[in-house]
Amino acid sequence: MRYLITLRVTKQPDSPPSPELMEAITKLGEEATRSGVLLDTAGLAPSAEGVRVSLAGGRVGVTDGPFTESKELISYALYQVRSKEEAVEWSARFLRLHQDHWAGWEGEADVLRVFGPEDFAAPA
Repeated sequence: MRYLITLRVTKQPDSPPSPELMEAITKLGEEATRSGVLLDTAGLAPSAEGVRVSLAGGRVGVTDGPFTESKELISYALYQVRSKEEAVEWSARFLRLHQDHWAGWEGEADVLRVFGPEDFAAPA
């Protein structure tokens, strides 16, 4: 099963992330890649650089960022794992690195299953 994990910041300290945090994130990513579960990961530009395309009232609209949400979406990771629980565990490990190496940082990860063609197969 594939899972997309998105990361949002809910509280950002004034200090930048420590070199120790960046090293720990790199090591976790290397471990996930070696084990074959990490398919892709990247940081995301701030919403101020984004655009939202919406459909409402029969009209397609385009709104430039920044968006009004107080929680900024900052990165994503795509995992191929055996279960939702395994995806949750990788996400929790990532958040614990922040807890251990960046005092005051708070965030949340959404763990979302990615559907594939097999999820929409015609009944036999």
